[in-house]
Amino acid sequence: MYKVQLQKLFLTGLLTLLPIWLTWVVVKFVFVLLSDVSKPVIGPMSERIAASFPDALGWFNALWVQNTIAMAATLFLILTVGVLARRMVGRRLLKWFEALIERIPVANVIYSSSRKLLDILQTKPGSTQRVVLIDFPHRDMKSVGLVTRVIREEGSGRELAAVYVPTTPNPTSGYLEVVPVELLTPTDWSVDQAMSFIISGGAVAPEAMPFTRAIDK
Repeated sequence: MYKVQLQKLFLTGLLTLLPIWLTWVVVKFVFVLLSDVSKPVIGPMSERIAASFPDALGWFNALWVQNTIAMAATLFLILTVGVLARRMVGRRLLKWFEALIERIPVANVIYSSSRKLLDILQTKPGSTQRVVLIDFPHRDMKSVGLVTRVIREEGSGRELAAVYVPTTPNPTSGYLEVVPVELLTPTDWSVDQAMSFIISGGAVAPEAMPFTRAIDK
């Protein structure tokens, strides 16, 4: 009796803490990622300030202070770049930077590929919807995918879709599948809705969704 109750309490506590823990992991990852960008500059600067005013500003040398300032500096940098990117001077600087990256081996491939992917996700692919379902890993199961490009099969001219299938709960990793367009199950989801569905493990989802293609009915 008590064993069953303890198991139920443990399961309830686990399910309650799991989303809190997942949120903490994601926030911590973003916090560390943003703070590490500016830490090489903020760290030595904070140490000099703490050494110059040990009585009043000695707390500047604390690691959490350096990380917080570094994250704030990185956020400010991102917002500044966002403002400049909307202005002519920012666009010229971006073109200059892209021209510089193009001359660096390996870096040019990574930058151009990621740049194209982000640009593609902001536009409609043309003959199909952006968010689709594909038969993966087999016909009786579906996976949510993002159409990144529509190409044609050599010889037959049949339309093929390059579909990126993100994994749960980390959508930055996944699979790239090449699927005939007629085998896609279209949805009316936005990219944000698809990402919420994937990250939440399906917990955040509409009440209904397509599953069977018209040609399968």
